[in-house]
Amino acid sequence: MAEFTLPKNSVVKQGKHFAAPANAKNVRTVSVYRYDPDSGENPRVDHYDIDLDDCGPMVLDALIKIKSDIDPSLTFRRSCREGICGSCSMNIDGKNALACTTAISDVDGEIKIYPLPHQPIIKDLVSDLTNFYAQYASVEPWMKTDTPFPPDSERLQSPEDRELLDGLYECILCACCSTSCPSYWWNSDRYLGPAALLNAYRWIIDSRDEATGERLDELEDPFKLYRCHTIMNCADVCPKGLNPAKAIGEIKKLLVERTM
Repeated sequence: MAEFTLPKNSVVKQGKHFAAPANAKNVRTVSVYRYDPDSGENPRVDHYDIDLDDCGPMVLDALIKIKSDIDPSLTFRRSCREGICGSCSMNIDGKNALACTTAISDVDGEIKIYPLPHQPIIKDLVSDLTNFYAQYASVEPWMKTDTPFPPDSERLQSPEDRELLDGLYECILCACCSTSCPSYWWNSDRYLGPAALLNAYRWIIDSRDEATGERLDELEDPFKLYRCHTIMNCADVCPKGLNPAKAIGEIKKLLVERTM
């Protein structure tokens, strides 16, 4: 009988507990995944009791309060605080989301925060998204044309053609969708994932782009595109309300249509 064991450093241990001030009346516990690969120590989960009367309304506010007032060693990404940059993507209460747009009041009980799943960890809540961004770059997300640029105008597009880009151009590359996809977990070395494919379709469907055939040729691959099994996790977690699975289905449809 085969026996399988996990590496010793894969066991997540119980971490420290930071109690709230004695006079705090509105207390919530925030449990945060902590891991520093350079330390040689196992991951742990630290527990922070915070006073919500002295904290902003969002999960990101809680993390900033922890780092500023309780434990400056906590590491996470953040920037715009407006749901635009995608920096603060993480797993909150078991679901990928942006910390800056997730309200503390929307989470019941203990607030459990982990990094984006199935990605290498740089430290604590900071995932290594090198592969994710390389896959995005591989779809060449820019306009490609062969005809000369109009000398006295922009490359024009009808309102109807412009509407086709709605639900595509809004992607902020937060990686919530790709890192929630089981197919991406197991095949991220070859499967491009929901975010990259949504952005590929954004340029395939753009009436001003003149490389549609070339783009479809690049995606016609058993792994790059067809590892998508329409589980729909991507659409469920997208903080911008986009539907990468639909875009992937449209690419598959175009590949079929051009053979008919």
